[in-house]
Amino acid sequence: MSELAVDICVLGAGPAGYVAAIRAAQLGAGVALIEKGELGGTCLNRGCIPTKTLLKTAAVYEEIAHAGHFGIRLCKDAASVDSAAVLERKDTVVRFLRSGIEQLMKKNGVTVCRGVGRIQSSRCVQVETAKGGLTVRCDKLILAAGSAPLVPPIPGADADGVLTSDDALQTAEVPGSIVIVGGGVIGLEFASYYSVLGSVVTVVEMKDRILPGEDTEISQALTRLMKKRGVKFKLGVKVLRIDREKGGLNTQIEEKGACASLSSDRVLIAVGRKLCGLTPDAVNLGLKENRGAIVVDEHMRTSVGGVYAAGDATGGRLLAHLAFAQGRIAAENAAGLNTTSAASLVVPACVYTEPEAASVGLNEETAKQAGFDCMVGRFDFRANGRSLSLGNRDGFVKVIADKSSGVLLGACIFGPDASEMISELTLAVTLKANITVLADMIHPHPSLAEAVSEACADALGRAIHK
Repeated sequence: MSELAVDICVLGAGPAGYVAAIRAAQLGAGVALIEKGELGGTCLNRGCIPTKTLLKTAAVYEEIAHAGHFGIRLCKDAASVDSAAVLERKDTVVRFLRSGIEQLMKKNGVTVCRGVGRIQSSRCVQVETAKGGLTVRCDKLILAAGSAPLVPPIPGADADGVLTSDDALQTAEVPGSIVIVGGGVIGLEFASYYSVLGSVVTVVEMKDRILPGEDTEISQALTRLMKKRGVKFKLGVKVLRIDREKGGLNTQIEEKGACASLSSDRVLIAVGRKLCGLTPDAVNLGLKENRGAIVVDEHMRTSVGGVYAAGDATGGRLLAHLAFAQGRIAAENAAGLNTTSAASLVVPACVYTEPEAASVGLNEETAKQAGFDCMVGRFDFRANGRSLSLGNRDGFVKVIADKSSGVLLGACIFGPDASEMISELTLAVTLKANITVLADMIHPHPSLAEAVSEACADALGRAIHK
């Protein structure tokens, strides 16, 4: 059995892991990165990037379908979807980005060990590779095992035709009808994709609204718009079982105390993800955990000396961009720096439906629950020249500020390019900026970002175009 001695060993090559490996190497550490699958983890291979690639296809298709609104006349049936080509484009984008990560490993001198890593101690990991066993000895260990799709114990959830998000990204098929179990981010992005391409989509959600963690106005606006596009919603219902029947699937639900059934060609389970960090050997290491998550402090240190954890394995908000930041912080502290607390990070969240939704900081409900006397500003995209020129009349920017100090507490956006626009507001929340600064800031005209300054001005009672 061969051996490898390094300063820092990173277990898992998802967003947290590969960033940690690169950053540690930049700081002069000898680094080994252990990964049983492909570099990039869920985000690159089975999550963020593949779904956004598919959603772009849907957006292009929808724009072609509405070309007449822009004065462009098309022949009947001018556009059709080549599902196999869509899948190949998605795979091409993924392969390109994955090869980029592989090049970064070589550039930074990170040793990539492909295989299943098993923790022997805080300073030793055994790796089962295709070529045999490898013992990696290290001074510091960073755990970044990530997460996987959660399949709840619903009878029939393993039936043929029932998909997880991983499965859905590997099939070129656009089903005639699909029931999506889960009204969170993953479920709604797939609902947006399938509905645009012609599927009859029904979203089933146990809570009384979709995106229950977001601002109520975001939830309501997205529900209305998706209904206009033909998506059906069953809210406040429980899935009892899924049965395979001739010609498709039958999803049994409990709705208002009575049983009902939903027939579809496919069922997609999108109720969240399960954490993968607490493997039996990680448990044996003595790590403190909380509901399956590895407990870390503000420096990403675990309860075991010399062991750090980052990304989904630590629980909380399972977001790739948060994992990037946590991986960097873990690496810097493992390398001997005293890096800014991870607990202080302001983290935006995005939903890549059409239109997009994005938020940062406190929403109106959580700000009031926290005891703030809030002032709220709102500006609709239907009054924004750039939005109208793009053919969009839907959505808004909403800001929440502390009335006594004027400090921006949070914001949400529902509309085109919301995922890009939220960064300005993320910076403002991070800097505890006064809402007056944003209201007076000169934005380019015409631009979608003008809606930010107008919303802030509205909170101050001086919006011009409202």
